[in-house]
Amino acid sequence: MARGIPAAPGRSRPPSVCIVAHRAYGAITGGTSGHAGGVEHQTALTARWLAARGHDVQLIVWDEGSGREETIAGVRVIKICREADGIRGLRFFHPRWTALNGALAAADADLYYHNCGEYVTGQVALWCRRHGRRFIFSVASDPECDPALPIMQQRERLLYRYGLRRADRIITQTRRQQQMLRDGFGLEATVLPMPCAGIPEMRPEALTDRPARVVWVGRLSAEKRLEMLPEVAALLPDVRFEVVGPTAADLSGNDALRLALARPNVALRGRLARAEMAAAYRGATALLCTSSYEGFPNTFLEAWGQGVPVVSTVNPDGLLTEHGLGLTAHDATGLATELQRLVASEPVWRGFADRAREYCVANHAVERALPRFEALFLDTVKTQKARA
Repeated sequence: MARGIPAAPGRSRPPSVCIVAHRAYGAITGGTSGHAGGVEHQTALTARWLAARGHDVQLIVWDEGSGREETIAGVRVIKICREADGIRGLRFFHPRWTALNGALAAADADLYYHNCGEYVTGQVALWCRRHGRRFIFSVASDPECDPALPIMQQRERLLYRYGLRRADRIITQTRRQQQMLRDGFGLEATVLPMPCAGIPEMRPEALTDRPARVVWVGRLSAEKRLEMLPEVAALLPDVRFEVVGPTAADLSGNDALRLALARPNVALRGRLARAEMAAAYRGATALLCTSSYEGFPNTFLEAWGQGVPVVSTVNPDGLLTEHGLGLTAHDATGLATELQRLVASEPVWRGFADRAREYCVANHAVERALPRFEALFLDTVKTQKARA
């Protein structure tokens, strides 16, 4: 019997869980391969935690080289196919969909979990419906709750809508997303805070006698709006800005990155392994977010956990202003003004830094957040058992 986990009625073991996260291989291994998104790191963290709690956990990912199943931190990693395998125009069906169906069957789990709206949401929901398994979907960003689904293509919209409506439970990161699903789809969802690992026990050191340093963390995708960074950096020439995520190889194909690095006070840190991220945040004056939209950025949690305030163009559920966790603005001039407020006053910065860390500990520490996910998983399986 797993440590402290009640068995579902008629069961002698905790429910088995399969997490579908195609791009999470790099996250579960702790390396720098594959996609470097917050969703992948959240799902990998959840998988490891559930396995440590005694659950039988499978993680379905793309094959990034070895072609063999692996067991990592107690998690069975099932690989489907390489993302580029198959014939263009046909690979959507084979080998991608057929291989996914095979992996779902191989997992043979009580519960299937998918985070981030896409066509895969519908594929997993369809398989679960046909095989009498429970399916939980977790929203990753606000556009997934907009009935127009503005960032998806037509085929993706069809499958995503099917999966969203067939999910046994839906999880959102914010009350705003919950209300959007209610208004736009007539669906109910549960708001759960996402977990944040590696929060240090000590409050951050004072910034006195340290040069101001601001970190920008993200992918080179349109919604991240890296093109705003050089404008902000030009207005704050005495502040050092560090770009984390993009690599030197991205320079040739991305004008925004090239323009940012042309500024003398902007440096490229590149892509870092998960174990290196805490050091990247530690001692920073602020995390700068220039996104046009987000869900609840994992970068916010990582920064807050290290006692780093956020200066941002997005404000999930109004938390930055309601709880004093950071500052908001709509354009480069506003962002520079708010960053200067933190740079100019140690007491002002300290207030934001301490509140950010305390909020993260109280709401997003692993030992507080993940038991809520586990309780929802257990209840979902228990409900199925009662209906059978």
